Amino acid sequence: MSSTEVPFVPATNVLPKVAAVRVAEGERLRSVGLPGITLTVRSRPPAREGLPAALYVHGLGGSSQNWSALMQELDAVVDGEAVDLPGFGDSPPPDDGDYSISAHARAVIRHLDASGRGPVHLFGNSLGGAVSTRVAAVRPDLVRTLTLVSPALPEIRVQRSAVPTALLAVPGVTALFTRLSRDWTAEQRVRGVMALCYGDPERVTPEGFRHAVEEMERRQQLPYFWDAMTRSARGIVNAYTLGGQHALWRQAERVLAPTLLVYGGRDQLVGYRMARKAARAFRDSRLLTLPDAGHVAMMEYPETVARAFTELLASQGDLEAGVGAGGVNGNDAEGALASEAVSGGDVGSSRAGDGIDDVVESSGAGG
Repeated sequence: MSSTEVPFVPATNVLPKVAAVRVAEGERLRSVGLPGITLTVRSRPPAREGLPAALYVHGLGGSSQNWSALMQELDAVVDGEAVDLPGFGDSPPPDDGDYSISAHARAVIRHLDASGRGPVHLFGNSLGGAVSTRVAAVRPDLVRTLTLVSPALPEIRVQRSAVPTALLAVPGVTALFTRLSRDWTAEQRVRGVMALCYGDPERVTPEGFRHAVEEMERRQQLPYFWDAMTRSARGIVNAYTLGGQHALWRQAERVLAPTLLVYGGRDQLVGYRMARKAARAFRDSRLLTLPDAGHVAMMEYPETVARAFTELLASQGDLEAGVGAGGVNGNDAEGALASEAVSGGDVGSSRAGDGIDDVVESSGAGG
């Protein structure tokens, strides 16, 4: 965050009344108050008691709804929760207006420490992938396995189609874009987002499109919507410039948890070419590449991602009895979509990672 800017943080008690967030059948929402933040957490009852805990972290501009399809696929495997990061979904802005990668990671850590659900199977997409990487690196005690779908890790050559999103980090660009797009309808905005994020937008059902439009209409009524987008985009760009132990690739190398990496061949935001680099960086990794998927494979091909995750658990001897690695919830995964079988990466010896002062929090520690 620029030191010359005053963060826009409206008081929670004066936020406008907007339409309720959609809750799919079988899901429930709850609000969690933590130091400096309030998080909305989406969950669905597991198929049975005693399943291991999972936490899902969405990407830039997304919300916990992005994980609904995968959560349903895996409800016989894990006891899942999806969090709305501060300023996104139904979570209000953070008290300090900090939307950096480290701040989002602190929010996840605070929630896990407060809930006592760790260690969890941690999932992250895009921005949430960078956040989850940092959490896994600095608090290995909280992460059982790590699943990253198109994680926003630094790229030297950014794809041309990703430049407009990165430009949100430049002061003044958001205000200009807001003026230029003030006459756009919610339908037009959603079509633009889907064209950017999906490998094939035609896979979105009419019902799914309608729900996305309703959510876009709701978000546009929030006075902090663009502020959260802008500052989070700036947080990603700033994280890309960090060196030393704070560098995201350096932290990826420190992750001890078994890691599943999912990359889409039609991803316009995270380069498909980064898949191999990521597989080398995460010491205990396996890679799933989906040539027809875009930036949100867990929404486009939830059965495939679920199967790959289940196979990861089976390889670790961590799969509950009665669940087969070849299918989840009775659905066969679309394995033919993968150009490569889920394959083991290099496995290094375990070593403890150093803590990072601005992220690491122990149970009960202050912010």
